[in-house]
Amino acid sequence: MKLIQVKRETILEKRFTPKMGELKTKVTSIKKQFLGISIRTIHKYRETYYGKIKDCRDCELTR
Repeated sequence: MKLIQVKRETILEKRFTPKMGELKTKVTSIKKQFLGISIRTIHKYRETYYGKIKDCRDCELTR
């Protein structure tokens, strides 16, 4: 059994961009886990409508 694992999880989130407004997109987050408990998020990214991969820091979260 490994003590430290790296897991990838995809969830549907609401995002807001100034050009497009509010949109729902699949956001994939890569998390480091210790004994199945999430320690920290290493990276978050999303796929655009056109198939490009963008970092989640490029758009703001809605309230």
